[in-house]
Amino acid sequence: MRTEVTPINSYPKYWAECYGTAPFLPTSREEMDALGWDSCDIIIVTGDAYVDHPSFGMAVIGRVLEAQGFRVGILAQPDWNSKEPFMALGKPNLFFGITAGNMDSMINRYTADRKLRHDDAYTPNNEGGKRPDRAVLVYSQRCREAYKDTPIVLGGIEASLRRLAHYDYWSDKVRRSVLFDAKGDILLFGNAERALIEVAHRLADGEDITTMTNIAGTAVILKELPAGYKEIDSSRIEKPGKAMPMPNPYATEETCATNKDAKAEEKAAVAEAKPFTIQPSRHDSKTTAVRLPSYEKLRNDRILYAHASRIMHLEANPYSSRALIQRHGDRELWVNKPPVPLTTEEMDFVFGLPYARVPHPMYGKAKIPAYDMIKTSVNIMRGCFGGCSFCSITEHEGRIIQNRSHESILNELEEIRDKVPGFTGTISDLGGPTANMYRLGCSDPKAEINCRRPSCIFPDICKKLDTDHKHTIDLYRKARQVKGIKKIMIASGVRYDLAIESPEYIRELVTHHVGGYLKIAPEHTEKGTLDLMMKPGMGTYDRFKELFDKYSKEAGKKQYLIPYFISAHPGSTDEDMLNLALWLKQNDFQCDQVQNFYPSPMCNATAMYHSETNPLKRVKYKQREDLFVAKGDRQRRLHKALLRYHDPANWPLIREALLNMGKKHLIGSRPECLVPEEGSDAELTPAQRRGSSRHGAKRFATKHPNQPDIRKDGQRGQGSSHQGQSARGGDSQARSGNGPARGGNGPKAGNKPGASKGQAQGNGQKPKSKGSFSGKPSSRNGNGKPARAKAR
Repeated sequence: MRTEVTPINSYPKYWAECYGTAPFLPTSREEMDALGWDSCDIIIVTGDAYVDHPSFGMAVIGRVLEAQGFRVGILAQPDWNSKEPFMALGKPNLFFGITAGNMDSMINRYTADRKLRHDDAYTPNNEGGKRPDRAVLVYSQRCREAYKDTPIVLGGIEASLRRLAHYDYWSDKVRRSVLFDAKGDILLFGNAERALIEVAHRLADGEDITTMTNIAGTAVILKELPAGYKEIDSSRIEKPGKAMPMPNPYATEETCATNKDAKAEEKAAVAEAKPFTIQPSRHDSKTTAVRLPSYEKLRNDRILYAHASRIMHLEANPYSSRALIQRHGDRELWVNKPPVPLTTEEMDFVFGLPYARVPHPMYGKAKIPAYDMIKTSVNIMRGCFGGCSFCSITEHEGRIIQNRSHESILNELEEIRDKVPGFTGTISDLGGPTANMYRLGCSDPKAEINCRRPSCIFPDICKKLDTDHKHTIDLYRKARQVKGIKKIMIASGVRYDLAIESPEYIRELVTHHVGGYLKIAPEHTEKGTLDLMMKPGMGTYDRFKELFDKYSKEAGKKQYLIPYFISAHPGSTDEDMLNLALWLKQNDFQCDQVQNFYPSPMCNATAMYHSETNPLKRVKYKQREDLFVAKGDRQRRLHKALLRYHDPANWPLIREALLNMGKKHLIGSRPECLVPEEGSDAELTPAQRRGSSRHGAKRFATKHPNQPDIRKDGQRGQGSSHQGQSARGGDSQARSGNGPARGGNGPKAGNKPGASKGQAQGNGQKPKSKGSFSGKPSSRNGNGKPARAKAR
């Protein structure tokens, strides 16, 4: 291992292990009595329904703590209007663990246009309103009212992405760290198993929680800088260098009148001295903390906010980053370095715990959509080194991929076969935040320890990155041999820029694991916007499509790509969106549903949205790169409308915009035109063109693009066997940035309901997120009808 850490499965068990394993973690006093418990050691309060499955955070954390010997209770979606529901299991012996659930409660409740949602995929019967806005704050307040002296530990995606002062899209202002507003004792961020286990055991040993200030992956409130640390101001940190070992990756000194002479004397002394000793860098991660601008400064200075966001993203390496310190009023927020990633053995331990893999029996026959979506999917890894600006998965799970072994994954396939009610033999996904980063990573351990690149694959794929997909290919082949498994789909998003580095992977994927449609995410077509997104250019998409079509033909299958796009992303101008719309029209794509960019906490694109400048480069007050940002409702509606250029309801807004842009030539009936002229026959409904009023003057009939007009030939087309089917798993995307960021403690991207790039997410799913969409073939199919694309 690169650093000395205690394996999470090697701690001495707490004395309560004698009670054994619970079939379900108790949610009531009656269940506690049945288990013979007089109290709980730890109570987890969550905004989700309790599903005992490794894609649900409360189940993962609960089972991990249970494996340490602790008695863990669950309060799932408690009524927050009074403290009584929070006292249902009594006072915990050690602490309350607070999480909003697998999704950020605000993204879960509101659309990208800040409109109220009326559903919730993580609640029985998809019922909305079962968790409060800013759930971490509300739950913490009620727990404090119930038992004043009980420690409160914050965790989950909502707390993780709000660990620092952050821009809040819903109130349109910078808010304090959630740790201050929730009045918690400690905050755990990222995949928190390692930190949580250490906190639990230290509390069980009688240690006061206020002394736990140095645990990786945690944030605490302090009165002063800890002893032994030196402080460096964030304004002195330069942009990162090359991805290779270096003693001081940020070493910069500004020459000024006050230190010029001292430097000259120092150089002379060094030149004269023959023997010398290498001094440790003053930027050493073990003894140095980076001071970010205070909350009070960030609240009123958007450029300074962009700078703080940039520094936070640069200090993300779990091995070489420094602690961050940020003043809030008269107190200091101390954020330790990110948690050390779990090893393969530790990942196998977490996913091999005795999950029931079904919702708690108290829900009866009620359907929980999030569970239905992921119940036959398998999370094979965590993390993402893509670094997409609009996604916060990297900020939550980290850039270093955490992998499970083949054996662990195959064992889970057998568990699904044996435990999931109504299993038909089809696995809906083998994936994670992405489909094809399994066992990919840096080939140089020393470089990985010191690297501060925000992405391993942008602007180009790092030469040190191992892009061989052999482990994934071998996994697919082994999984297909598991008895009782008939079909394995890949629903997580494929990083096509990585996939083209391994054509054999594309062949394997296309031949065996695509059910007619494969979703990928170009996100945009214009280079300027793609650079801000940290996404590859369209030439990479074209190369992947060429290989996809080639191998589909070799397999004797008619299969189609479903591209995803984001509207209103920071830096995307009206001209950029127009060019994207023209690309869609030229390639016969029609977006069924569109999701505007959703500024979720902590992602780079949210800093762009708030500051209207580019934090991917060194931020300066002068000579900075200012960005166009679509913020007003009308501007965001226009960008969304351009992606749905084919919808007559959007034509008036598009016509007005084209006239204002001097693009009148794009209005008309010619093939190169985007929308028809006002009053043309194209605006008439079929009934109006027939001179009939039977269906009403405004009724607009929609026809499936693969269905011939039976009024012309008297019969429906036969088509290929896959036509007319929806893309399984392609109806949602979890990307943080536009939805919930997904962690090992939450539904996987691509497997999750609706987030969260994420989330991510279609809005949330999540994550990603980007919303729930229906896709159609991505090329003409002989009937002259255009294909459908997906946009978020």
